[in-house]
Amino acid sequence: MTAAAAAGGVGTLGKFWVGQRWITFTEPAHTGPTGEHLGPRELLTQIRYPLAGPPSKTSRPARGPLPLIVFGPGFMQCGAPYSRLLRAWATAGYVVAAVNFPRSDCKVGSAATESDMVNQPADMSYVITRMLALSAGHRGLFSGLISPHQIAVTGQSDGGDTVAAVAANTCCSDHRVAAIAVLSGAEWPAMPGSFFTRRPAPMLFTQGSADTVNLPGCSAAMYHADPARMRFYLDLFGADHTGPYWGTNRFERIVARVSLAFFDRFVLGQAAAGPAMKRAGDVPNLAALFSHGHGSVPDGPCIT
Repeated sequence: MTAAAAAGGVGTLGKFWVGQRWITFTEPAHTGPTGEHLGPRELLTQIRYPLAGPPSKTSRPARGPLPLIVFGPGFMQCGAPYSRLLRAWATAGYVVAAVNFPRSDCKVGSAATESDMVNQPADMSYVITRMLALSAGHRGLFSGLISPHQIAVTGQSDGGDTVAAVAANTCCSDHRVAAIAVLSGAEWPAMPGSFFTRRPAPMLFTQGSADTVNLPGCSAAMYHADPARMRFYLDLFGADHTGPYWGTNRFERIVARVSLAFFDRFVLGQAAAGPAMKRAGDVPNLAALFSHGHGSVPDGPCIT
C-alpha cells in the first residue's frame, strides 16, 4: 500500500465522501480476439472517486495514488442497478470505473447481443489503460490519482464472464490486474482462448445458491479449475441472480464487505483483511466463504 493510502484510511468502508464523473473513452479500431475487424468502440464510463472532503462545487479527489476497480455490468445493464455496491467500494478509497459495453448495455435496446462478449475483455483493458493515462497526466481531475500497481476488475453476470476472461483466458488476460471478483459469472464458451492454463491473480467467485440464470455449477466449475491457491467462493444461501448486487439488502451487504476485504487483501496488501474477509463471509443461515479449493462448494451443471 502507498504511504498516502495508508495515512488516508484507504480500505475502510465509509471513510470517504464520493464524487462522480462520466467520460466516454473511444477505443481505436482494432482486430478482435476472433479475428474480426472492429471499428472504434465508444465506452461510456461512470467514474466514482473518493473526495478529500464533503461534496461541494470545489471538491477535489482524495490524495493519491489510490487503487482502481474497473467494473463490467451484466447483459443489457449499465451501472445504475449496482450503484450501492460501486459506491461502497468508492467510500473505502477506491476509484471505481463502471464500463458501458457498446453492444450490450442498457442503452442498446433490442439490438443488444451477447455475441459481442468476446470483445468486452479488451474494453475493460482499454479503460484501465485510459484511466492510468489520465492519472499520469500533469493536469486534470485525475492527475496523480491512481496507482498503476493496485488494479482490480470485477463484473456481474455477463460482466462476470468478461472479467473471468481478463483473469484466466489466454485470449484476453491482463497482467496489470492484481485481483478479480467474478459475481455470478461463468466461462463463456465463445471466448477463443483457453481458461486456467496458467495461475491467475487471486480470484473471488460469488454466487447465489438459488440463481437460475447463472447456475451455481458455473461458478463452482471455475473455483475448482483455478490452479491458484488464493481463490475464494462465497456461497449466498437462497440468493437469486441479481439480488446480491442490486439495491440494499442482506446479501448485498455481505457481498460489499467480502469483496472489499478481498480487494484490501490482494490489491492493497493488507494482511489483516484476510481474516476480515472470512468473518464477513461466514454468516449463519445466509452465507459461507470457502477458500484455497477447500470446502463443500455446491457442484452441479453449468448451462450458459
